Amino acid sequence: MKSLRISLCFIVVICALSIGFVKAEDDEVTLSKFGSKTGPTIKFSYCYSCGYKRVFEEYVGILRQKYPELHIHGENYDPPGYNMFIAKFLGFAKILVILLIIGGINIAQWLGQPPLFWWDWCINNKLYACIMIFFVCNAIEGQLISSGAFEIHFNDVPVWSKLVTGRVPQPPELFQIIDNHLQMLFPEKDSLDMTFTK
Repeated sequence: MKSLRISLCFIVVICALSIGFVKAEDDEVTLSKFGSKTGPTIKFSYCYSCGYKRVFEEYVGILRQKYPELHIHGENYDPPGYNMFIAKFLGFAKILVILLIIGGINIAQWLGQPPLFWWDWCINNKLYACIMIFFVCNAIEGQLISSGAFEIHFNDVPVWSKLVTGRVPQPPELFQIIDNHLQMLFPEKDSLDMTFTK
C-alpha cells in the first residue's frame, strides 16, 4: 500500500512537470517595445524536436537588432495527423509502466492471468527495465513528432517553408523578404528607417 502511495505521488509530480515543460515550450517571444498592437508581425513555426528552437532564438537576436519594431513570435510546428496524439499517449503510458515496475505491481494478477515472463523480468531488473523503456519510448516519441519544419509567416502570409525548399533561409535572404514586405506595406518609407506609431 505504501508503494502505491509513493507511485501515485510520483505520477502527480511527473504530470505537473510535463505540463510546465509543454507550457514553457509554447511561450512566444515578443520583441516590440511599443506593445502588441503596433508594427508588423513575423511568426516562426519550427520543429522543436529537430533542434530548430536554437535557430529561431538566433534569428530573434538578429532580427531584434535590424527591425526593433517587428513583433516576433515562435511556436512548435505540430506534426500532421494523429502523430502528436500518439506521442502524448505514449509519453503517459511510458510513465505509467515505469511507475508500475518501480512499485512492483504485477499486472497479470490484476487481470487474473498467469504470470507474464517479461513482466517478471522487468520487476526483477527494475533499473535496467525502466531505463530501457524510457529511452526506447523517447526515441519513438521523437520520431512521431519530428516534422523537420521551419515555417515563416509575415503578417499571416507564408514567406518561407523548409518543408517546400528543404532548407532554412540564410539571414540575408530573410532580410530581403522582410524588406520587400515592409516596402509593400509602407511604400513611402525607407524600410531601414521605419518608425511605427499608435
